[in-house]
Amino acid sequence: MDITLELPEGDPCVGVTGPAERNLKIIRETLGVNITARNGALRISGEDSAVGQAAHILEKLTDAAQRDEPMGRQQLVEVIASVGSLPNAGAAVTAGHRAGPTPMNAAAGMDVYLPDKRVKALTDGQRTYLSAIFENDLTFCSGPAGTGKTYLAVAAAVAMLKRGQVRKLVLVRPAVEAGEKLGFLPGDLQDKVNPYLRPLLDALHDMMAFDQIQRFMACDLIEIVPLAFMRGRTLNDALIILDEAQNTTKGQMLMFLTRLGMGGKMIVTGDTSQIDLDDPRESGLIDAVSRLRRVRGVGMVTLDGADIVRHSLVQRIVEAYGSQGSGKDQPPSPGGGLV
Repeated sequence: MDITLELPEGDPCVGVTGPAERNLKIIRETLGVNITARNGALRISGEDSAVGQAAHILEKLTDAAQRDEPMGRQQLVEVIASVGSLPNAGAAVTAGHRAGPTPMNAAAGMDVYLPDKRVKALTDGQRTYLSAIFENDLTFCSGPAGTGKTYLAVAAAVAMLKRGQVRKLVLVRPAVEAGEKLGFLPGDLQDKVNPYLRPLLDALHDMMAFDQIQRFMACDLIEIVPLAFMRGRTLNDALIILDEAQNTTKGQMLMFLTRLGMGGKMIVTGDTSQIDLDDPRESGLIDAVSRLRRVRGVGMVTLDGADIVRHSLVQRIVEAYGSQGSGKDQPPSPGGGLV
């Protein structure tokens, strides 16, 4: 598909393209389209949906430039996240406006970025989990391996980014050793923490093309970070997932929860049977569930063996190990249900 848009004259033209066509480069890399500026016009080519999204973003850049309020880089990134990723952006170009997204339904499934891919809850517990995410700004989910805690959290986050309900995804994990020490791993600090963040990337790769993940990370629409790097930040209009939260301390959990900014959402997941802290009683997940159980706006869900959707053998393994998990003495698991 090809679209040609007229560029404004004078200073507003630079406000649209950006200095040295910086704005066009950001749009190209984020949406994977071709954009050329020549003879007072912009030509956009690529896949139909991406071209429509790019045209919508450029329309907003033009409006801002003509009001003598050209967008900076961060403003453009926010517009791309909130508008450029919407599937109906092309229709909005011709209609001249965009209706807000309809509320998400846990039973209906979620559209992600891969074509013809929808992620759906497969059990009643998973549907309860997704409902809690959609209805609350902070959701805790605990349960054994294979229940979809991380996968569904990432799917909900990707679906909300695509619909423009959030402007950024931040995926966080504590770098806690499970019986092995970081110092024995080869490489620098980034090489050492990458294995801890890998499960979050695996979930993303099931919902987005590799090059699209790279573009979104380059433009800061998706960030994957160790928990220690969250200190001092405030994240507005972002969906933040803390995975493996059973391995946070009480202090780390408080630090993380206070990163929530205006218009943001948080999802905290973990398995209290697999605590790798020296003293399992110090788990920030168990402490937070106890403290926040009756706080309005906080959803709490506990998944169990009936919600395991991996290989059937995983369910039997979890049942065989019971509550012993990692082999340490574990505190009792937090209760289930929604608050």
